[in-house]
Amino acid sequence: MKILFASSEVYPLIKTGGLADVSYFLPKAVQKLGQDLRIIMPAYRDAVTRCTNIKFLDRLSIDNRQVTLLETQLPNSTVKVWLVDQPEFFDRAGNPYCAADGSTWPDEVQRFAYFSLVVSTVAMGVESLNWRPDVVHCNDWHTGLVPVYLRHQQQAPAVLFTVHNLAYQGLCSYATFVELGLDPALWHFEALEFHQQLSLIKGGLVFADYVNTVSPSYAEEVKTTDFGEGLHGVFRARADSFCGILNGIDTQEWNPSSDTLIDTNYDKHSLEIKHKNKTALQRTLNLTPSNKTVLLGWVGRMVTQKGIDIVLSSLQALLQRNVQLVFLGSGDKHIEQQLRQCADKYPAKIALLLTYDEQLAHRIIAASDFFLMPSRFEPCGLTQMYCLRYGTIPIARAVGGLIDSIIDLDNQETNKHSATGILFSKKTSEGLIAAIDRALSIYDKQSVKKQLQTNGMSTDNDWANSAKQYLAIYQQIARY
Repeated sequence: MKILFASSEVYPLIKTGGLADVSYFLPKAVQKLGQDLRIIMPAYRDAVTRCTNIKFLDRLSIDNRQVTLLETQLPNSTVKVWLVDQPEFFDRAGNPYCAADGSTWPDEVQRFAYFSLVVSTVAMGVESLNWRPDVVHCNDWHTGLVPVYLRHQQQAPAVLFTVHNLAYQGLCSYATFVELGLDPALWHFEALEFHQQLSLIKGGLVFADYVNTVSPSYAEEVKTTDFGEGLHGVFRARADSFCGILNGIDTQEWNPSSDTLIDTNYDKHSLEIKHKNKTALQRTLNLTPSNKTVLLGWVGRMVTQKGIDIVLSSLQALLQRNVQLVFLGSGDKHIEQQLRQCADKYPAKIALLLTYDEQLAHRIIAASDFFLMPSRFEPCGLTQMYCLRYGTIPIARAVGGLIDSIIDLDNQETNKHSATGILFSKKTSEGLIAAIDRALSIYDKQSVKKQLQTNGMSTDNDWANSAKQYLAIYQQIARY
């Protein structure tokens, strides 16, 4: 099959979150199944600088703008990447969604509406490319207009639309709807109108041939008012063409026995040397090296979705326990400031790194005893799967993909031969602290702790499993 995979970010060319990881690993896994897949993404300034062997494909005029199609190759793979080079929209300093100062681009919707228009044009076939897809796989609101633009085209390819995070919907005003020149009939609650706003994500949800989210539990959650972000009715209406597919991880890149980014390699048969990574990280971050002190890790965006505010409200209680905390990530500036104040006040207990660093992420995951993921909602989550792979026990809220990928250790420890982590339900500091206390209670129970680590390291979360499910959908919806 020929599959055009459209995404606003692709690791390692550009990354702000888990979408970039999925857009790197899933295409590689699908290609390994013998499929002909091409990625298409915007030619951001930073992304282009990370590309090698860029080749000119064609120059097109689309909607009175000149756009150049370039081709490169996904690093460490043979997957082709097509770059949409439109300098007015994409040749800017900053990340895909924000300027260098952190402010959101004022023309954000216009940029990705144009990207969607280019994707739909390529999907219908560009003669010089000599390649036309059977299926277009769209991801999140940035590609939500692709099925809208394709809906009336003769012999258009089928479209799969994947929701990675429903919290971001691509909302804007009616004036922007008019500016984009969209069919006036689309300004309807059964189409693109959402509470008197234009919703780009609804374009994907309503007009794609099939819709999925990135875990089975999240697929059920978005049908409810608590998690559906006002779109629960749309998901319910799509029940016959909607499912959840749990993301996977690249088990070669995330492998503690061969990972070149960590200090000491180990596997489930040599867990007794895992602590060397902890000692090395403690020294690097000026934390007192001690295997008696429990190291709690955090890697991710510092936003309320991830429950970082719950961690903040729990810090005073946590610091009374024999723990150290390591934070890596960035996000809400107010939250960053509060964490900085705590880290400055308790430098022997808290290490804070307000950035993203791939090597540090690997080191923290390998070094930590337990890993905090108190998310308010979690479409899938990949970090907990990395933790399981590295024998680092996750402490997570029982939501979304966290439920699907972590087996909770019950209070009686009767399921220790299958459990892989600790789940809790209440999105409060009391709920988190109670879960951490459960973790601390097993820290010195070496047999229980080692069993959980071994269980997690034996879990099969390889991308090949997910890729087979996506391929089944491609084959189901393709019009040939």
